[in-house]
Amino acid sequence: MPDAQPHNTSAPSVEGRIFRPANEAELREAVELAFDYRGDVTLELTSGQKIKGYIFNRKALASPPFLQIFPQGQPGELKISYADIVAIAFTGEDTASGKSWEAWVKKKESERTAEAARIAAEAQARGHL
Repeated sequence: MPDAQPHNTSAPSVEGRIFRPANEAELREAVELAFDYRGDVTLELTSGQKIKGYIFNRKALASPPFLQIFPQGQPGELKISYADIVAIAFTGEDTASGKSWEAWVKKKESERTAEAARIAAEAQARGHL
């Protein structure tokens, strides 16, 4: 079921922060933050490899837990086990930062009002009103 509730936009952005989880619970929390983040992240793996990209899926309850990422500059996607993640850096611009649910609702209402006015003007021009 889709998330029908607006996300908390009053929390400060994690843009520019680096999370180095000390345990599995912290890692799960960091992955959730990265999944909700609307920008690229950089994953540092146990191998020393760094992968920058956009996390589009995660399966915390899978055995073993994993995430999926669209790596920057590479075609396709990668599947990364949580156990392979040492750190998550929020390196890309947070495209949702500073945008609130209220601003979105106001914009949509303005678009609806403008569309209704346009339709009314067209109907009046045709002599229907």
